[in-house]
Amino acid sequence: MKRILVTGGAGFIGSCLCKRLLNEGNDLICLDNYFTGSKDNILDLIGQPRFELVRHDVITPYYAEVDEIYNLACPASPVHYQYNPIKTVKTSVMGAINVLGLAKRVRCKVLQASTSEVYGDPIVHPQVESYWGNVNPIGIRSCYDEGKRCAETLFMDYHRQNGVRIKIIRIFNTYGPNMNPDDGRVVSNFIVQALRNEDITIYGKGEQTRSFQYVDDLVDGMMRMMATDDSVTGPVNIGNPSEFSILELAEKILMITGSKSKLVFRPLPQDDPTQRQPDISQASALLNGWKPKVQLDEGLTKTVDYFRTRITRS
Repeated sequence: MKRILVTGGAGFIGSCLCKRLLNEGNDLICLDNYFTGSKDNILDLIGQPRFELVRHDVITPYYAEVDEIYNLACPASPVHYQYNPIKTVKTSVMGAINVLGLAKRVRCKVLQASTSEVYGDPIVHPQVESYWGNVNPIGIRSCYDEGKRCAETLFMDYHRQNGVRIKIIRIFNTYGPNMNPDDGRVVSNFIVQALRNEDITIYGKGEQTRSFQYVDDLVDGMMRMMATDDSVTGPVNIGNPSEFSILELAEKILMITGSKSKLVFRPLPQDDPTQRQPDISQASALLNGWKPKVQLDEGLTKTVDYFRTRITRS
């Protein structure tokens, strides 16, 4: 049994990770300020003897004796991270400094949940970890993109200068149960609109591509990355390399839901990437043959079932 700290533990990905870690017999501290996370995501964990819930913002230092830290604290959808861009940068940068300081003090492993957004609008396709990216440093998405890039820098410098045991993963588009219906991500937007028989909003012509990863596959990859020896620092891409256009995604969701929604097209937002696909060769080589198991049709069906229940309940 390990004592593990998960920052952002009440969020979409964090809550799924917390459940998996608890199921494997670990002692868990879930840290969240509920800016985008929700107690609803972890209600079934509250009261369990090995689960501790703490309301806390990672911008402020937190002290605990732990064996591992998963740093997931940061709003991850454009609607939320653009709502307060300065707060987003602080969460990424100050949050990284604080968890790294804690890891240095207690000599534990710390994993940074970075993002495919560090590649910006890529001119290398698929994206490999050695690619430095094509990011606008002053655009409306920069608070998230550059915040995560700076966090990666801090992780590497704490490792080189102070010997902190770090892990960096770059997460590609992820979906599944516990997503917020109003988070502004394309999968949740399309599913909620389809279930309500509202128009499905597609930006641009829908030709931009994404690679969609089911959350269970991501959690498995994160835990395998944490279990690697200290020589493996990353960054390592964690994503599903199957690539789909946004229009293809909308059509799949219409078919799964049986919705009568119509497709409507709006102008493409500033700095929206035209393509996104991970090269997962490193993940497969370093993480004991890791690869995604849940393909898009199966994952969307599970996610639609979750949202049917969530929308009916609300």
